[in-house]
Amino acid sequence: MKLNIGYFADGPWSHEAFKKLIKDNDIKIKFICVRYDTQDNILKEYCEKYSIDCLKYKNINSKEFIVKMLKYDVDLFVSMSFNQIFKKEIINLPKFKTINCHAGMLPFYRGRNILNWALINDEKEFGITVHYMDEGIDTGNIILQRGYPISDDDDYSTLLNISYSECANVLYDSILLFKRGMPSAKKQTDFHPIGFYCSQRKVGDEVLNWDQSSREVFNFVRAICSPGPMARSFLNGFEMKIAKVKYISEAPTFKCKTGVVLQKDKTGFFVKTNDSFVKIVDFEFEGIFKVGDQFEIH
Repeated sequence: MKLNIGYFADGPWSHEAFKKLIKDNDIKIKFICVRYDTQDNILKEYCEKYSIDCLKYKNINSKEFIVKMLKYDVDLFVSMSFNQIFKKEIINLPKFKTINCHAGMLPFYRGRNILNWALINDEKEFGITVHYMDEGIDTGNIILQRGYPISDDDDYSTLLNISYSECANVLYDSILLFKRGMPSAKKQTDFHPIGFYCSQRKVGDEVLNWDQSSREVFNFVRAICSPGPMARSFLNGFEMKIAKVKYISEAPTFKCKTGVVLQKDKTGFFVKTNDSFVKIVDFEFEGIFKVGDQFEIH
């Protein structure tokens, strides 16, 4: 069957999904509603190229917006990286209701900055979930969910790149199910009775606490590396941005003052943690940039 959708979207995740949806002749995007505060011009360009209505509303739950939605007569609303909370009336407006794509293994990792928190928590896998929306936050019944491994070679940038493409794949595969009618879904309580939420990370959260284990320091640094804010510490009263540390699994456990520089060589320097030490290998400090094996003076 033909499927008419309304797309509430923003950012690279939504771009990749759009590329898949626009190629499917059985799916018609009737409009794209962008974030009210969007800096994303790519979706606007897609709308112009493919003659799709581009909408921007401060309150998608307003009577004015709902009346506008009625004229589109869509089968399904789809949310990808949209930042407004959908309320009951608009959720239930389309025939097949409203779905959302979330880069987290629901019912765990609801909320914000999920990829960062998954790395901080030393997870060995992160998930992507497409679920029906309800009036809670990331609590609706699950249509499709897939997991992706996390290795010690991964960091925020690698997980982000994976999620850009795989969110598009999982969302598209979920939408395909609606061509046969409204697909069944599993309650999140079938996976776990409670689950958990993650808070939004804010300015100041990037300051590194050396009174943690080496593994925790390693996870924290890789969790917020570029394009995140990067971990921050201080040396001789000046701020240092730390892009990468090396976790040394065979390092012995011993007592010593945390956060002190123990030793340095041509490739970096060693800093005491709560249990052992890590090696800082990529950083920015007072005009000195260390990337890989190269030092650069700026």
